[in-house]
Parts: sequence; C-alpha cells; structure tokens
Amino acid sequence: MKLHVDLATNPYDIMIERGSLTSVGDWARSILNCQKIAIITDDHVASLYAETVQQSLETAGFEIFVFEFLEGEASKNLTTVNNAYDFLLENGLTRGDGIVALGGGVVGDLAGFVASTYMRGIPFLQIPTSLTAQVDSSIGGKTGVNTPRAKNSVGTFAQPKGVFIDPDVLKTLGKRELIEGMGEVIKYGLIDDVDLWEILETLDGSPESILEHVEDIIYHSCNVKRKIVVEDEFEGGIRMYLNFGHTIGHAIEQTAGYGKVMHGEAVAIGMVQISRVAEKKGLMPAGMTDKIINMCAKFGLPTDHKPWLVNDLYAALTHDKKASGNTIKTVIVPKLGSAAINQIPLEEMKEYLEK
Repeated sequence: MKLHVDLATNPYDIMIERGSLTSVGDWARSILNCQKIAIITDDHVASLYAETVQQSLETAGFEIFVFEFLEGEASKNLTTVNNAYDFLLENGLTRGDGIVALGGGVVGDLAGFVASTYMRGIPFLQIPTSLTAQVDSSIGGKTGVNTPRAKNSVGTFAQPKGVFIDPDVLKTLGKRELIEGMGEVIKYGLIDDVDLWEILETLDGSPESILEHVEDIIYHSCNVKRKIVVEDEFEGGIRMYLNFGHTIGHAIEQTAGYGKVMHGEAVAIGMVQISRVAEKKGLMPAGMTDKIINMCAKFGLPTDHKPWLVNDLYAALTHDKKASGNTIKTVIVPKLGSAAINQIPLEEMKEYLEK
C-alpha cells in the first residue's frame, strides 16, 4: 500500500508493507543521494531492529552510524538533542547527509527535531516501529521535545523525505504499547473516517484482532492525517482537528510525570473528558461520550485518571501551544466522522476539567 502526501514544497510517500524492513535500504537509496546516514533510535528498538536496518542500508551503499538513547518520554529533551548533535559532529555528518528515525513517537519527534536543526536542516526518513508512530506521529512533519513545563514546547515543522511502515514490527510490542496506539486510531474515526469507526466496531478489542486488521487500521489512519496535512501543513486551521483529546491529554502526561501515562492513553482520557463536558453544554450530541467510552474500554484504554488534580491540570494547560492570550482552542466532535474547533476563554477551560 502507498499513500502520497502531496505537499507543494516537499511531497513524499508513505509505504505500508508487511515484512518489508529488510528491503529498507533500496527504498532509502531511491530517495536519498548521500554518503552517510545516522540512525537515531532508542536502546530498546536498537536491540530489536537496528542491525537489520543497518545491514540493509549498508548493502545499499550507505555508511551508517547508530545513535542510541535511553527509551522513554523522559529522554525526549534538549539534553538528548545535544548529545545527538555531538554524535553527528564527531562522525562528520554534513548538510548533504541524512538521518533515519527508527522507533516510536519519542524517537520520531526527537530525530526529526535534530534533523531539522542540525546544520540548519538535513534530510530525514521515518521508520516508525510503534502503532502510535505508524498511524500518527511519523506523518505530517511535526517535530519536538519536552521541557519540564510542557510537552512538545520546543519544536519545528519539518517534513520527512519518506515514511516506511512495516506492520510486522508491531508483533514485538508489549500489550500496553500496542493498545496505546488505538487512542489515536479511535480519534481518527471520530474526527473524519466513519468507515474506520465501523471497522473498529467489528473487532473484539483483543491485541490479536488489532494485529489481524492492522494494515487497514494503519491505512485509514494515515489517509486521514495525509488529507488534513496536505490542506493545512502548518496548523493554521483544520489541522487542529488532529488535537482532539490532546489538550487535556498533554496536561495529564505532564502532571503525571512524562512516561507514567502513555500518549495514546492520555488522548483517550482527554477525548472522554472534553466530550463529557461539551455534551453537557450541548456542543456534542447526546450519547457521544458513551460511544467514546465504550470504544476505548473495548480496546483496554483508560477513560479516567487518578488523582484528578484540576489546579495542576489547568496550570499545565496555560502552557499549551493551542493557548493564545486569554483564549484556548479545543476540538469537539459535533457528529461522528466530523470535527470542529471550539475557541473559549482560557478561564472557561476549568469547566472542562471538572468531573
């Protein structure tokens, strides 16, 4: 399967093919004309797939260097970025060389940020290995790292030269890591793709059912993001729809401590919470929150978080990138398969945090 991200300045393809990781070198050679490639990955993914990817890239004629960092959201910071810069300089990578992001969302965000800023920008490829990264974070060109005050508060827009998805790598994910990715998948069904929602309704929620239908899940999810990014690359309008559940979700991730609540879990909780209040305000149809709760619960995603500390969550929200002056943009689902932006006074956001 192939999807084309038809951007005016940097079009690229998303390749989706089971068992294709061993041929990644040929794909990379068709895109990059460089001598050196740095694979940026975490220590866990490196132990599983770095050797396979390195061998394939070397067979295609690239000189390969592998930079590893400690797995987890807590490593997605400027300290790790600086270590990566040092590694690239020590190994003589120039503006004419490239980077491969091999890993989940943390790796993709960080490696993309490094690529977009090193030497004022060098080409990079995404090889996502988690469901969250395959359906969401590897596509669209958002890069970023966390600070102690806010998630993804330092970042760039930088499109990859290509995205290479082998669904078979998901077989090595733990159950929690696989299910976590369904938070983003459910979001896509809610905001844009009724067909995807109907596919999800047919599944029994088990990891086995996810993996059996994962190619369709990935294709539908990537296609939603592709369409939205092509229309609104720099998040000036409808790309905000992709943030359904994220405003509260990011606050949960930060206040819980990075890595304690996984991203897709936080998105699920955020979708439920904002929908519950929006429904009470008449902004979403009656019963929509129950639909979301039931779908999330079927796949084993959390729909609540404890302790629920309203003041702490609100403080985190004031640093959210979607806040502007005294207002904040939230996303709601007025009907299944569509989304809308709801701009409210920042102070009113406290109401959306009340249980």
